[in-house]
Amino acid sequence: MNAIVGILAHLLRPTASSPLTLCRICIIRVRQWPLPSIESAMIVVTRLGPRRFPPSMNIVDLRQTTVRQIEPLLEEEARHWRDELHWDYRGALELIKRFLDAHALAGCVAFEGGSAAGYSFYVLEDQKGLIGGLYVSSKFPQHSIGRRLLEEMLLSMRAIPHLMRIEAQLMPFSGPVDTPLLDQGFRLYTRQFMLLDLQKAHEAKSDTSGGMRLTRWNDRYFEPCAKLIYLAYANHIDGEINGCGQFVPGASFILHEPGSDDLVAAVLTSEVSPGVGHTTQICVLPGYQGHGLGRMLMQTSAEALRSMKFGELTLTVTSDNRTAVKLYEKLGFHTIKSFTAGVWPH
Repeated sequence: MNAIVGILAHLLRPTASSPLTLCRICIIRVRQWPLPSIESAMIVVTRLGPRRFPPSMNIVDLRQTTVRQIEPLLEEEARHWRDELHWDYRGALELIKRFLDAHALAGCVAFEGGSAAGYSFYVLEDQKGLIGGLYVSSKFPQHSIGRRLLEEMLLSMRAIPHLMRIEAQLMPFSGPVDTPLLDQGFRLYTRQFMLLDLQKAHEAKSDTSGGMRLTRWNDRYFEPCAKLIYLAYANHIDGEINGCGQFVPGASFILHEPGSDDLVAAVLTSEVSPGVGHTTQICVLPGYQGHGLGRMLMQTSAEALRSMKFGELTLTVTSDNRTAVKLYEKLGFHTIKSFTAGVWPH
């Protein structure tokens, strides 16, 4: 749970100088890797030696490439995020570039005929590895190159001492990744990226609070909120998969018992593009679920965003979490893209 406190402390601290604009980049910023982790990853790559690939393709350690070499890839990927998901990727690009300039981003780049065709990267946190990104340009064979990048990266990750778990959430901009992940022993979940048009007519706000106190976000709720998230997602389908952007405290709320700082429910919201909000967390303690608290919090957050002139609100949810999916659909959300999340070992 201490890790959750640390993550919240970074994600919920808005800064004008370095706003974050998507989940995978939050992974980078939250885990400011200690040097030993970077060194161990570099040793693994060296120890593995050359891999066999077709003569036209070279797989290169990401830390041996430059921003200039893969910048066209990053720009192409950014257009997908903007056009398909309504997310502004520019802040993420700058963060990736800074790590590339520092030669501190572990992963691989595929070169075809001297041009960067695709790239992938990962980060390490204690005994867990997180695949932060996998993208292959539409100008190249996406399926085969994506598979090779994934295989190369996972081979390196699994050779790292004491690595016990690997997580991945990959947008299918480069085509489906289900088969390669299954072949590598991952347990897969389908995730839905959902969007709400805040300008359309909306359901009347529920006034159900169950006698709880509704409070706008305050930094003193860092640790209680971390505890709430930990308890709410224990043994839950969405707890298997670890949101993002620049935190919007004015559209984030908590519920607690009168006279107590112990939280019962919370909704946390960020801005991922001008006028586009994203629900990074919505959670209710198990004993309080099924009483409309989640619905009320979502409606309260959406109402706050409307008053701030936001036009859209997005979120992600695991498809198997049917109760949550139905709630979001009733609130007016619709799915604009599905993607795969995976956890290894199976």
